[in-house]
Formats: sequence, C-alpha cells, structure tokens
Amino acid sequence: MIVRLLYVSRSNGPQTTTVTRSILEQAQIHNAAQGITGVLCQGQGFFLQVLEGPRSAVNALYGHIAVDMRHKDVELLMFEDIEERRFSRWSMALIKLSDQDPMVKLQHPEFDPYSASGPPSHAAAVALARQQPAH
Repeated sequence: MIVRLLYVSRSNGPQTTTVTRSILEQAQIHNAAQGITGVLCQGQGFFLQVLEGPRSAVNALYGHIAVDMRHKDVELLMFEDIEERRFSRWSMALIKLSDQDPMVKLQHPEFDPYSASGPPSHAAAVALARQQPAH
C-alpha cells in the first residue's frame, strides 16, 4: 500500500542555500533507500512538501520532519491512500517559489499553505512541478 502525505512548515531560521541543499541531499539519499518519492516546494519562509511511498516509511519520515530543528509549525494538510504516484521520477525534487514567479503571481496570488486545505495545496504543488524545472 502506498500513501501520499502533504505537509507545510516554516523555516526555523533563514532559508539559505546551505540549509536547503542539506535537506535535499539527505532526502534524496534516505528516500531512494525507503522507496519514497516527492517534491519539496520552498517558498518565502515556508516549505510545502509532498511525500509518496510505503505507508510505514512515509509515516516514519513525517515523524522525523516534525521534530527536525530546521522546521517549525509543521502541519499535516493531507494523507491518503493512492494507487499511483504523481512524483515517481524524483526521490525528492526541489522547486523554489518566488513572489516574482509568474506562475505564483498569476495562478496562485493568494496562496497561503497554512489556510488552504490539502487538495488545493496538492494541486498547486503538482501544477508548480509541471511548470518549473526541478532543481
């Protein structure tokens, strides 16, 4: 059984390239070994992440993220059983969101992951993954 989990968190400190690279490198190594795929969207002071994979592995990873000192205000937005992955190509892709990005400004100008429900946040992540190259 595979599941999809979507959460949002705030960065606990500045979102430097070093911090983001550390998160991404650890995720890519760990996730590949655990059969987890997904995408990490980094916005202005927040992270929106979709994780897909075996239920026990995704649950364990989310538990680790919830206590990771690089994150604060971690909130679960969606958890569901799935039959097909949306992000099967990436052990973890990174999409950097900018307030100046036309996709963000025109299609999601009011996007606030803390006030949005899970399905619209997931749809935004999928749309952003399609529109922007993953780093």
